[in-house]
Amino acid sequence: MGGLPPASAGTASGRAEQEIVVVGEASDGVEALDLARRLLPDVLVTELVLPRLDGLSVARAITEGRLPVRILVVTDEEADDRIVAAAGAGVTGYLGKDAPHDDLVAAVRTVAGGGAVIAPRLLARILGRLAEALPAPAGDGVARLGALTGREREVLVHVARGMTNTEIAELLQVSETTVKTHVGHVLTKMRLRDRTQAVVLAYETGLVKPGQEGR
Repeated sequence: MGGLPPASAGTASGRAEQEIVVVGEASDGVEALDLARRLLPDVLVTELVLPRLDGLSVARAITEGRLPVRILVVTDEEADDRIVAAAGAGVTGYLGKDAPHDDLVAAVRTVAGGGAVIAPRLLARILGRLAEALPAPAGDGVARLGALTGREREVLVHVARGMTNTEIAELLQVSETTVKTHVGHVLTKMRLRDRTQAVVLAYETGLVKPGQEGR
């Protein structure tokens, strides 16, 4: 995502990428907050580290001001406490700067539509630390796992561990298109909206547990 400004505001609608319109850009946090207040964009995409006013302060001001603006953070900072702090400040999307362009576009749409997004590898790590506090495996979720083929379950495990489609394809020695097909089947059969929900369900059902061997 090279070239992404420190903060951008835009509107998003429909399914075509062309319908995501950048309505403003800011070089620091003060400008970003002013932009959000003046333009009331659907989504503000921002880094956490900004001159003059950091991204968390911008998010808190937007949330406390009850502005109809959703916030997507794109950052190199992946410490658990920063993610939790961002959520507390009203951030509903959290991606790493290494996220593929398509993931960024999808995240903007999800956040604009009222959903929440977090990079799967970050969610997997956080859930791993909280797994002991999760309730017993949900019966409905366990039952739905039975609808998956062996390969689909294998792909779900890798998704839950935070691997990208490209990484899974390399590991399984198949094409990335094949992996995308398996992921699509998993989401459909498990009645899930996105990869984030897949990660949560994998931990809730016990399919993936903290401490298991990774990649």
